[in-house]
Amino acid sequence: MVTHLAPAAVSYIRSEQDTADLFGAELAVSLVEELRAAHLDGARRLLGVTHATQSDRFCLQVPVRAIVEYAFSLGARAIVLAHNHPGGDPSPSRSDYTMTRKLRQVLGALDITLVDHVVFAGTDRFSFRASGLL
Repeated sequence: MVTHLAPAAVSYIRSEQDTADLFGAELAVSLVEELRAAHLDGARRLLGVTHATQSDRFCLQVPVRAIVEYAFSLGARAIVLAHNHPGGDPSPSRSDYTMTRKLRQVLGALDITLVDHVVFAGTDRFSFRASGLL
């Protein structure tokens, strides 16, 4: 299921910590895998959020079309992804790497920057940007 949400209390996302402040508390405790896409303007101000969940505890289909359509509707220039691993290990899976690379290519072709992809697992997290993968 995909929903779009209005901006939250965090008004800018300029760091991994900002992403954690916006999404970390919810994603850290969720028992199913969930994904959030923060849609940002050129100054990294939060315009809106795409929220996707999957009923399967360990599998999430990334709604690329919904993310791109919502980004266009908001005039977004950048996106930050965040999702959780309910199993407790924030290390990205092979499909996380593949999906991040593909989404970066799609967004890049549309002149939208994928700023970061942060994986949460309890109080731990993994940032593709901080790890030099974006």
